[in-house]
Amino acid sequence: MSLSYLWSRSFLTSRPFLWLLFWCNLVGTVYGYIWYGGQLEYTLNYHPMWQIVFVPDSPTASLFFTISIAFLLYPPHLKSLKVIRQIMEALAVVTSVKYGIWASAIILWGVAQGGTMVWQDWMLIASHTAMAVEALLFVRFFTCKWIALCLAALWTLLNDTMDYTFGIYPYLPRTLTDDVPQVCVFTYMLTLVSIVAAWLAMLARNRKVSSHRDIA
Repeated sequence: MSLSYLWSRSFLTSRPFLWLLFWCNLVGTVYGYIWYGGQLEYTLNYHPMWQIVFVPDSPTASLFFTISIAFLLYPPHLKSLKVIRQIMEALAVVTSVKYGIWASAIILWGVAQGGTMVWQDWMLIASHTAMAVEALLFVRFFTCKWIALCLAALWTLLNDTMDYTFGIYPYLPRTLTDDVPQVCVFTYMLTLVSIVAAWLAMLARNRKVSSHRDIA
């Protein structure tokens, strides 16, 4: 199997591969929510209930991507579902890129400050890096438009604001407990970078579609 085929539309959008991707992301999503179990319980006990939605960042991003893959498997026909699909896809791209890079960077940042790497850290770096890669790889197959990207951008920035205003950001390595202000700035900057990355990827997708139409 050639490398070019592995990156081709025919392979990436084949139903066997989409189903594999769907189940991998679904399992990862469930595992992610379990991983956040302690923080979710703490938030429910010591914070207003409405803040709970802003706690599990990475698994929610993975959930958005899982739903987006489901829409590729079963494209909706109702207009309302098409709108939901576009919003889910935009959220999937922005949040998967953002939290995929964020988690890996935070782990390595903690190690640079004197922390130690354990096997779970390597697993988290691999899985979160995959989140960012798959999101950017599948933008060209998604239907999301600019308004959906704007909504995804607003949601992600709101999530950042909730995290660092109410202290419900993901638990950090112990070596970074004194660096929360710097982590906050990094998080906001990474959100902006992720929004721009999604915008550029959508722009490239639209140009490619336009060029194909011109040729046709």
